[in-house]
Amino acid sequence: MSIRLSSGKEIPIEMHKVRILQKIRLASVGERLKAIEEGGYNTFLLRTRDVFLDMLTDSGVNAMSDYQLAGMMVADDAYAGGESYYRLLSAVEDVLGYQYCMPAHQGRAAEHLIDKVFLKSGQVVLTNYHFTTTRAHVELLGGRMLEIYGDEALKTESSHPFKGNIDIERMKECIKKYGRDGIAYVRIEATTNLIGGQPFSMENMRAVRELCDKHGIPFVLDGSLISENAYLVKERVRGYETKSIAEIIKEMCSLADVYYMSARKNASVRGGLIATNNKEYFLKLRDWLPVYEGFLTYGGMSVKEVEAMSVGLRDITDEDVAGCSVRQVKYFVNRLLEYDVPVVTPPGGLACHLDARRFLPQVPQHEYPAGALAAAIYLASGIRTMERGTISTDRDPSTGKEIMADVELTRIAVPRRVYTISHIEYAVDRVAWLYRHRDLVKGLKFTDEPPVLRFFFGKLAALDGWSERLCEAYRKELGEY
Repeated sequence: MSIRLSSGKEIPIEMHKVRILQKIRLASVGERLKAIEEGGYNTFLLRTRDVFLDMLTDSGVNAMSDYQLAGMMVADDAYAGGESYYRLLSAVEDVLGYQYCMPAHQGRAAEHLIDKVFLKSGQVVLTNYHFTTTRAHVELLGGRMLEIYGDEALKTESSHPFKGNIDIERMKECIKKYGRDGIAYVRIEATTNLIGGQPFSMENMRAVRELCDKHGIPFVLDGSLISENAYLVKERVRGYETKSIAEIIKEMCSLADVYYMSARKNASVRGGLIATNNKEYFLKLRDWLPVYEGFLTYGGMSVKEVEAMSVGLRDITDEDVAGCSVRQVKYFVNRLLEYDVPVVTPPGGLACHLDARRFLPQVPQHEYPAGALAAAIYLASGIRTMERGTISTDRDPSTGKEIMADVELTRIAVPRRVYTISHIEYAVDRVAWLYRHRDLVKGLKFTDEPPVLRFFFGKLAALDGWSERLCEAYRKELGEY
């Protein structure tokens, strides 16, 4: 929850206590320079021993609850027919309202199965915005992903409460252009990752549902961050402030034909699932599950994770769980705004996002400002963040030309129930220091570039030796740490 101090300042209070600790280490600035150089200026290639605060992602790094850990101890370790699956099935029906579900080892595995069943070569998928692996699966099967977002979606400075909405008029135009047979399905992502964790509204989702019904198009919900989206609906829509998170989640799910999620996010376990009330869809998806994942009752997951996922799904209906990262992100964003740091507004779910093009206007887009900023933040703080810009967008496979991202964001993720306000205050201080020294930062160039999802394993180099100069300025003002 958030409370107001006697000074008038409002802060989020962590509604949990810490009982198990994991020690972290702050490397010196010299060690950080060596580590980022060895990692090819790619924060994915840093070793955790060299990372102070790991804010790369919220996927697979969230804190599990005591009940989840206890659940793992009573998991039914069976290949087929395990009771842990049936406890998951019960949680899916109670929380999401779906009769059928199947686990998969993570969200991208669920995407692969959905595209295997629904997508034919030459078809398009309509979405509020793509995610990296989502688009890769579509394109690998010969399809194309079309983003039909509204006018506010790409404005990093905005007060629009639902920048994750699908543009209904653009959706109508696409249906007219491609027809039912040309559209595989419509996908909506809860708190759209690549444009700053921005939510969609219930009103928008109902309008999409109506169009899908009218034209017989399947409607797919990526609910990896559904609890944050529900929390932001409750916070921003008149009439929903009295509804529970559980009611809002179930209302969202009632509007989708197929639901899938990376459970590494909201449910805080390493896994994923697909759920539906359409038996025909379920059977088609189920038949491919053993080929790529595993038997229905474990789906490529450890049964201990299946058990923990059933508990985690019930946990997301708790307002303090749904809102914990949203409140911290809001605090983080508002504190950076006090230093005039260019951040994505309004604050969304998932992370605090920096607008790298406004932060580093001297770095042209083809020199990867979001990647350079992620590297610079690590040098200035030991904090691992993630590039969400042109590096995260692969080249055109037919021409080899660079495809410039719509926005250049550096994502500072806030894993659920992991970091405290003191950690966020440290991050604010170091990012603000870097912003004052932003002129020292230049661009990057690739030295090793994979053809697909290059942001995972690609290596780069700093142009003009800027990283050494930044570290020299840091030592002069702040010392080695």
